[in-house]
Formats: sequence, C-alpha cells, structure tokens
Amino acid sequence: MDSSTAPRLGTLTWTPAADRPELLAAPVAAALGALTAPAWVAPIDADLADTAAFTEAYGVPLEVSANCVVVAARRAGQTELAACLVPATTRADVNGLVRRHLGARKVSFAPQDVAVAESGMEYGGISPLGLPPSWPVLVDPDVAAADLVVIGSGTRGSKLAVPGAALAALPAVQVLEGLGRPVAEPPRHVPAAPAGRAPDDWDVGWGERPEELSAADRRYLEDRPPHWGSD
Repeated sequence: MDSSTAPRLGTLTWTPAADRPELLAAPVAAALGALTAPAWVAPIDADLADTAAFTEAYGVPLEVSANCVVVAARRAGQTELAACLVPATTRADVNGLVRRHLGARKVSFAPQDVAVAESGMEYGGISPLGLPPSWPVLVDPDVAAADLVVIGSGTRGSKLAVPGAALAALPAVQVLEGLGRPVAEPPRHVPAAPAGRAPDDWDVGWGERPEELSAADRRYLEDRPPHWGSD
C-alpha cells in the first residue's frame, strides 16, 4: 500500500494524523514523529470505541484491529506498568508469557484509574504510541507484520491506523512470539460487570480477566506507589 494514500478501512474517512492533532491525546500527538511511516486518524462516536462495538458499527474487520492492554507487574517489592498490544481476535497471555518475560512475581491488569493517570490517555482509548518511555511495550508478531493495524488514539473519539512495522520499530517495543492467545470466538458486547467487579475487568479494549482468578489477584493494589491514587 502507498503510504501517501488514505487507507480504505470500513466506512471511516481517514486523514493524516499529523494534520488532525485535535483528534489525538496529547502524548499520542507528541509521539507521531517517532513513527517511521505515516499514521492515519478517523473520528468515531466515543460511545462506540470498544472493539466489538467499533468493528460492528464501522465495518472495520476485527482482524486488523488490535487491543492495547495495560498491566501492572510486581517484582522485587516494586510495581511497574507495561503494555501489551495483541490482535483483537486474541487475548494477551498476561499470567503466563508476560509474567515470565518481565521477570515478575505477579502480573495483573492495571486498574482503570492508574492506567489513565499514568498514560495521560482516556479509558478505552489507550494507545501503544505515546506511552511513558519507561514502560515496556510488548507487541504480538501478527500486529508487527500487519500492513495496517487499527489502534487507540489516546481518546475514545477517534482511531489510528498505523503500519505494524512502524509500531514494531518504536524504541520501547519488544515483539514477543506467542503474546496473543487465540480465543474460541471473537469478542462480543460485554455485559454489565457483576456486583463487586470493577468496570475495567470487563471492557473488551483492556482484555478480560480470567474467571478462575480469585479476589486475592488484586492484592498488588495494596503495593501501589504512594503517588498512585493521590490527589
């Protein structure tokens, strides 16, 4: 595909992201220059930002969409954040491969408030582009090999389309074989969370929490650095 030609993905109108910084979160707009190829942006209804609703509403194939999952890794008495970018048809192997790769004792999905505050992006729109430079960004090989992959823009009101190779070339990115594990069926609209479950446990754009995990899985929250959750 000619990088100067707007992509044809679904019913959306794509324009050069560099020309529409107002559609992007500030960290994402600032990071565009780090890409080795042009990125494209399209405005969407913020209520349709979650993957299943987005692909259905705009006719963008699920196979070209990717989810950015923010995780908290507990290691040597410290909790660090990382991001995983996997095809929307898969789930990130957080408790297996990611934990081993990061050398962590425990890895859990980051709480919504922490991920939003630390990334500077909106819940449901977090992008692998523009994350803090200290975060490892793990990318599935299928995402890295894609001609174009649709990802978050840092806001719920738009989506980015970026060549997979350009994402793989970002400084913090590590391409990790087997990161995305196939699921039996594509993500669907997610039901309301049962009582006692945080909303971020169920949002498709963040990945689903395995049902077999007990309430003790959230113990790492007690070890969050003091500035997390402070005013």
